[in-house]
Amino acid sequence: MAKRFQHLIGGVEVDSPTHTLSRNSSNLEDVLGEFPNATREQVRLACQTARDAAAEWRRTPAPIRGEIIGSIGTAITREKEALSHLLTREMGKTLKEARGDVQEAIDTCHFFQSEGRRLYGQTVPSEMQNKELMTYRRPLGVAAIITAGNFPIAVPSWKIIPALVTGNTIVWKPSEDCPAAAYAFAKLMEEAGLPAGVLNVVFGGGKDGAGQYLVEMLDEGLLNKIAFTGSTAVGRQIGAAAGRNLIHPTLELGGKNPLVVMRDADLDNALSGALWSAFGTGGQRCTSAGNILIDAPVYAEFKKRFVAMAREVAIGDPLKQPGVLYGPFINERFFRTWEQHYEWGAADGAKLLYGKGRITRTSKPKGFKGDPEAAFYGWPTIWEARRGMKIFQTEVFGPTINLVKVNGIDEAIETANSVDYGLSSAIYTNNRDWAYQFKDRIQAGMTSINNSTTGAEAHLPFGGVKGSGNGTRESGIWVLESYTYWQAVNDDVSGKLQLAQMDTGYIAPRPPVDVGALVD
Repeated sequence: MAKRFQHLIGGVEVDSPTHTLSRNSSNLEDVLGEFPNATREQVRLACQTARDAAAEWRRTPAPIRGEIIGSIGTAITREKEALSHLLTREMGKTLKEARGDVQEAIDTCHFFQSEGRRLYGQTVPSEMQNKELMTYRRPLGVAAIITAGNFPIAVPSWKIIPALVTGNTIVWKPSEDCPAAAYAFAKLMEEAGLPAGVLNVVFGGGKDGAGQYLVEMLDEGLLNKIAFTGSTAVGRQIGAAAGRNLIHPTLELGGKNPLVVMRDADLDNALSGALWSAFGTGGQRCTSAGNILIDAPVYAEFKKRFVAMAREVAIGDPLKQPGVLYGPFINERFFRTWEQHYEWGAADGAKLLYGKGRITRTSKPKGFKGDPEAAFYGWPTIWEARRGMKIFQTEVFGPTINLVKVNGIDEAIETANSVDYGLSSAIYTNNRDWAYQFKDRIQAGMTSINNSTTGAEAHLPFGGVKGSGNGTRESGIWVLESYTYWQAVNDDVSGKLQLAQMDTGYIAPRPPVDVGALVD
């Protein structure tokens, strides 16, 4: 019988009437546990609990909050290997990637521990005598956080850790696809010394579930901030709800990321980066490459070599086959969504160069290892496509890539910018002028030169433009703007009313000097 887990509200475990099973993504017979589906009333309780805890947490000195963040990092470091195995088992990414996922959270804790001693304000000179002007960062209050399942430790840490160090309390709705990893992460944060009610976790689905209920709490006035990672369509809905409540949301959304290969590129390096960008994590990254734009003089050679490399890709259960490039889809829902793109490509007239949908015992690439029908695996899929096709424009979120021929740097950049997204981008070239033009003209929040479209570091801003986000950023010092507001303080010790701009003792100008007359 599967172990039953509960919500974490105010330091107390709270059950729900209904539950959902979390399964091993590589072995659907392996159940990790039963997780509750929060009711609207339970989500409301979590928000009220966070509000009750907010005043005391806000008063906790920022350096002390930072020390707790450091303790969270220490606890995660101690449990890194166990967390990584749990993540691989539940989500399906390789163990190497899972370790990177967990390490990202550790790095985030290290970075923000010291920010507890660096939440600087400013002193500003006044135009009056006997008067001081100062600014302070203040916490927003209660932050709702909704995260996706493809990075179940790293991405929540990008939101939760800076929100905590700046003095906010949290209601977190983790992905229903990876609740076990989220529960383990939350328990480690509790162990580190977070007071009851500062972090509250409610489990359940999105639409008509805990996620939707949490968004509804905006209209009930129980939230001061909401942060979301997920699809652009849902992000627009959350943005509308936040906007009518005058709340600035953090929206980290989808991508259709371009990877450009110019005629002068080191093709060995470009092919290696392109293969990883396309098929790493089975394409289940918001920063995965969606379109590879290849300069005409090297298009034929790149296509030939890339398809040959895809035929050799190793796929399978990452815990049983440690050498694989990617494992299964997170679950059947992700697979069914990805499967639809074969119809799009056929309808648009795109040319299928490689790929056959679901991997089965009777239809599998030579690099597959193990039992393909124990889970949902997808063939590495390569299309020859053109700008304007649905398959070119739309995020697929799976092991699929389009090859697109372009001619020269101008067409490459124009084609890259023609999608509705603007998250990540990359170019392979040894021409510094082309590299400069690309980073200057590309419409994307992140750009790599001679590296893949994926990869984030805890001290660099992460986020996109256009359909990929609303201008907010995760990670680094930039994220502090998302979880604080600036308070300006005017401290007048003159003992009298002084009116700026009206009582200011501006120096009166003297008569103009005629320099020419001085030397006559």
